[in-house]
Amino acid sequence: MRVIYHIPNDDLRQAGKEAEAAEAAGFDGVVALENAHGPFPPLAVAALATDRVQLGTAVAIAFPRSPTITAHAAWDLNKASNGRFYLGLGSQVKGHNERRYGIPWTPPAPRMRDYIGAVRAVWRAWETEEPLDYHSAHYNLTLTTPNFSPRPLGLPPIPIAMSAVGPAMLRVAGEVADGVRLHPFSTQRYLKEASLQRIAEGLQRQGRERGDIEVVSGAFIATGADEEAVAKMREYVRFRIAFYCSTRAYWHVLRLHDMEDLGEKLRPYPTAGRWDEMAALIPDDVVDLFAVVGSHAVIAGKIAERYGGLADTLSLFIPTDTDPGPLGEVVRDIQRLAMPFKGYKSAW
Repeated sequence: MRVIYHIPNDDLRQAGKEAEAAEAAGFDGVVALENAHGPFPPLAVAALATDRVQLGTAVAIAFPRSPTITAHAAWDLNKASNGRFYLGLGSQVKGHNERRYGIPWTPPAPRMRDYIGAVRAVWRAWETEEPLDYHSAHYNLTLTTPNFSPRPLGLPPIPIAMSAVGPAMLRVAGEVADGVRLHPFSTQRYLKEASLQRIAEGLQRQGRERGDIEVVSGAFIATGADEEAVAKMREYVRFRIAFYCSTRAYWHVLRLHDMEDLGEKLRPYPTAGRWDEMAALIPDDVVDLFAVVGSHAVIAGKIAERYGGLADTLSLFIPTDTDPGPLGEVVRDIQRLAMPFKGYKSAW
């Protein structure tokens, strides 16, 4: 199993240092989020500070950016890292698209399928120097002049992973993506009975196999060097669980566990600004349902019980100010776990 580390996106100097430290500790990759800050600048710094680790967005919000704008950002990072970049894309929810980004909302699954196809079409035109001629329900691209086309890189295609929670998005990931980034708001049962089943349906539609797609399990991990550190992280995770319980877009998981009433109870809290009260409504058994909890000495074994044979890559959901160095031994223990994924495609 591969293990990736979250670098900070709010301090470019620190992003480079932590990417370098994560590489030294043995992590397979580093990723940057898009939240209060964007994911691309910290990865540019990380590309120059490292030599081995994969670099990825986790995730870049797709629809507010044109496919060509995204294609350019990814292309330049792939060049800077000599082929180590992968593009993680997400749709975000309706309210954020309409009220934060100011763009019309449409069903995200078919739009994401078209978006990924458009980005790949632009890359292919640049790499092969063939005419750009992409047409879909959401995007039509036919123009890429020499002045606006980067030179071919001579590198394999950039992998595209997409985030997915609901059934339709999971199927699209199975159909068209090189990887699927599952949300940390998940459980082992949801992974087995919902996520992997829907991904398998998408794979089957396109004649693909499980080994053709990388399943990145988000995972809430509450770990630390000692029990005090574990307890602190556990409370951080409790708050994150409460936040996602309050958001209807993530209630697929709650429904599977007959816990939708918890979501209904928490739903009014964010609007009322009652953030500090939310975590208190998440009992310990719900934390244990969603999170893997334990010290560095035992956490790898617990991860094996939860994700062994199911996921290919584990995104350690830890605070971005956590020093990656002490996690090296934990990382090596996780990397010994077998994974179904066989590798990204190497030919255009």
